[in-house]
Amino acid sequence: MTDYREIRCELNGATATVTLARPEALNAITPTMLAELNDAFAGLAAMRELTVVVLTGEGRAFSAGVDLKSLGARVLEHGKVGDILDVPARALTERISTMDQIVVAKVNGHCFTGALEIALSCDLMAVAAEATLGDTHAKFGLRPTWAMSARLPRAVGNQSAKLLSYTARSFKGEDALRLGMAALCAPRAELDGAVDALVAEIAANSPESLAAYKDLYRRTAGLPLDEAIAYEYGTDYPFTDTAERLAPWR
Repeated sequence: MTDYREIRCELNGATATVTLARPEALNAITPTMLAELNDAFAGLAAMRELTVVVLTGEGRAFSAGVDLKSLGARVLEHGKVGDILDVPARALTERISTMDQIVVAKVNGHCFTGALEIALSCDLMAVAAEATLGDTHAKFGLRPTWAMSARLPRAVGNQSAKLLSYTARSFKGEDALRLGMAALCAPRAELDGAVDALVAEIAANSPESLAAYKDLYRRTAGLPLDEAIAYEYGTDYPFTDTAERLAPWR
């Protein structure tokens, strides 16, 4: 894989791990990091042999959010951090949410605002019980532009999303699990093993089935029930491994 400055990307069979690698800055997000993430995920999305991607952070944070120092003296207008971050971040979250591979956010520590938006674009979130998360846009006179207002209510429900955004309060990994934001929560010391087991369980299944499920869940979210059922039944996907997987049972 390409050598990057602010991330690492490692392959291991049918899985890959992408690590935000600015631990001295709590993996705060910069334009360089977003460019590297887009490059890495574009390459991973093209790998047909790849089934699962884990996105995590080095050290004690997943990511503290946007590195405001990277904006320099730019004047922020309309509560936005600007296209230097918004354009690549929106491209990244769209790529993560639409690529065939299942993407697991392993939230090992602090995960705030823009970082939470990226984590929410992943298919599953696994959190350390000790991790601290939050949507702090309102605290700093900012508004979301990376889909927080779209994805957070879908993850935790409308009232809980409003509560978290309006108060800008922090919450722990156990709260993320309770709210339905996270699929898995474990003590930080056990998180790697728990995610490894989850990834192995997912990767044992048909990549084509997983890709179909990913599209179905994304496309039918928010549709009326009859339209969701019609989309599920009426959409075809390429399958090549059905006969092989069924053979031992026939």
